[in-house]
Amino acid sequence: MIVPDYWAEARKQHRGADRQITLRRFGWSMVSADEALAMAERRAEEALGRVVAGETLARREPKVPYNGAEGVPIREEVLARHGDNVITRNAYGARCLNAPTALFADVDFEPSSLLQPTVGTLAVLVMGAVMVGISTGSWRIGLGLLVAALVISVPVARTLRRLAVVVQGGSEALARRRLAAFLAQHADWHVRVYRTPAGLRLLATHRPFDPVEPEVSEFFRAVGVDPVYARMCLHQKCFRARLSAKPWRIGVASHMRPRPGVWPVDPERRSLRSSWVTEYERRALPFASCRFVEALGSGIVHRTIQPVIDLHDQESRSNDATAPIA
Repeated sequence: MIVPDYWAEARKQHRGADRQITLRRFGWSMVSADEALAMAERRAEEALGRVVAGETLARREPKVPYNGAEGVPIREEVLARHGDNVITRNAYGARCLNAPTALFADVDFEPSSLLQPTVGTLAVLVMGAVMVGISTGSWRIGLGLLVAALVISVPVARTLRRLAVVVQGGSEALARRRLAAFLAQHADWHVRVYRTPAGLRLLATHRPFDPVEPEVSEFFRAVGVDPVYARMCLHQKCFRARLSAKPWRIGVASHMRPRPGVWPVDPERRSLRSSWVTEYERRALPFASCRFVEALGSGIVHRTIQPVIDLHDQESRSNDATAPIA
């Protein structure tokens, strides 16, 4: 995991006989802006040489903070460092804990994608439309039913999924059963369970983990972690937990200024960002990001994970029963 304090971008050009190539690359550093610029120059020169030699590469890297970033570190304002664990401010203004070895897993009760159930529902509806068209001998009826299948497949898939969840005891009960089933097969595991506004946050405490370990992927699949979160853990070589409220849940209607909320911000626009952050932090103060529920499993807490638990619980206010979660 790398969360740099300094960023720079270098621009390199090559003029050939029939075209001009312009290429940009970022550099970063924990030490200084000059070191970040030197790295950017090296990366841009190396990439330009590869393009001139015939390799196909992106001409510039997207300036994104976390989600979507590939090949570059986390690009967010560093608020505090606690050993290897870093607290940053994300693109919409919330504080986040980035932990290289403490396995956090957020489980949303509502899936981020309805693609698979929708495809399945559509396949059944299309098959039914075709069979009706064949049995009636009317292509008009069959075509009409096909169009209807396309229109209603998403709401039907959503409704069927919700009914299935209700029959099985609800989303939280399903999530808890998935966790219990995993722990039953892994006696050495110990997991702290937190409630979030949209689901559960899990923290494995029995040992440190590397995000690329197969056991991490196995755990993510077993408990139903969002695929985007799982992918970003691999890309950024760390786990992540939001420590403060999402702005729109606490009455902060405006986006973090200036837009987009990518770090660093030009010095002349820092005051605009500071004003937004001050108002956000004022409103976020009474809220928690999650609530501690219970600890399950072996009871083991590794000595390197205990400080992360303490930091997370303090910053997220997870043990404050009077603070609403947002």
